[in-house]
Order: sequence, then C-alpha cells, then structure tokens
Amino acid sequence: MTYAPFDPALDETPYGLQKHLGFELTHWDEDYARLELPLAPHLMNRAGIPHGGIYATLLDTVMGFAGCYTGTADHKKLALTLSLTTNFLSRPRGGRLIAEGWRTGGGAKTFFAEGSICDETGESIARGSGAFKVRATTL
Repeated sequence: MTYAPFDPALDETPYGLQKHLGFELTHWDEDYARLELPLAPHLMNRAGIPHGGIYATLLDTVMGFAGCYTGTADHKKLALTLSLTTNFLSRPRGGRLIAEGWRTGGGAKTFFAEGSICDETGESIARGSGAFKVRATTL
C-alpha cells in the first residue's frame, strides 16, 4: 500500500520515553503509522540484542498512533492500551528497527490494531496486535 507523504505539521514534540529510547514518527496517516528506531547500546539485553520490551513498546506505540490519526495538529486523539500481544520472530540483522501499525477495526471509543517490526534489511523481527480505548478527552 502507498501512503501520502508525512505532513511534518502533525509531528508532535517527543515525550520523555520517546527521547530516551530514540524512536521517531516517520509516517502517520488514516489507520496507519510508522516509527523508526536506530539501535543503540542502551536498548540491548545481556545477550547484546534489543530487549524484548523495546519491541513491545514500539508495537504498543505504533498501533496506538495508527488508531489516533485526526489529520490536524489542532485536534489530537489519544488512546490507552487495553491489551497487547507481542510475538518475537527473529533478531535484527541491520541497525534500524522499523515499526508499522494498522488500525484494523473498532468504533469511536475502542479500536483494534496490528503491527509489525522489521529492520532495514527486511528481516521480520516481531508482530503484535492490541485493543485500545480512545481517551474521553483530547489535548
């Protein structure tokens, strides 16, 4: 699927966890989001590969963004995770993680999403699914 170019006006100021981990939102559109994370030493586990919590965090975040697109920076929508399933498939071969999320269904207050993580070589690393509740208030 082809998506329109990312509108930089929709990019939000990075929050604390995002700054610490180092991921950035590289695309956001109706029912779709993409995050990228360069691998760094503070993301690794004792075996020298990214900690599984990094994959879960990226999937949780990218799926949440996928269900919260409004198309305008003046009207933000937020989501709370109700459930999250993460399946670990492989280890990265490259130096950058690419997470993609798709809103797959739901309604105005609850939505469902699926996500995947690969690296820049195309290695499929993790997949996930989740249920999310749209927050009652917007920013």
